Amino acid sequence: MKAEKSREIVRELARFRYNLRRFLRFSEKAARACGVTPQQHQLMLGIAGFTESGTATISELAEFLQERNNSVVGLVERAVESGLVRRKNAAADRRQVLVTLTARGERILARLSRLHHEEVQRVKAGMLLHSKLGRRTSTNAASRRAKGTGTAE
Repeated sequence: MKAEKSREIVRELARFRYNLRRFLRFSEKAARACGVTPQQHQLMLGIAGFTESGTATISELAEFLQERNNSVVGLVERAVESGLVRRKNAAADRRQVLVTLTARGERILARLSRLHHEEVQRVKAGMLLHSKLGRRTSTNAASRRAKGTGTAE
């Protein structure tokens, strides 16, 4: 029984990883179709959604993106050049850089967010269905083994 549980855990993790990778691939393609890089999309998402203010510091974005501050500075620079974000120094501490979306960045992020929300709903529905089918299959296989009428893989 322990080996069966271990196999089920591995299958569950494999399905989750597969669906996660499919979602990430979808996200990358959607970003490019909207004229931004996947990294720029993630940057805009972090600015708009990671804090409640719609403004983020370089440090907050580094945390959100799980990147180093200097990498985020370069990403912000390129996004400024693309007209997606603006940056300014904080009034209270001029060393702190605040990043906000431009109107163009907001439009692109709104479109990407709608597309991603729809995809998340599809992925969740598929994972839920697969999970229910998997449980039913496991239960049926266990029942067949108990009755001696079949074997499980």
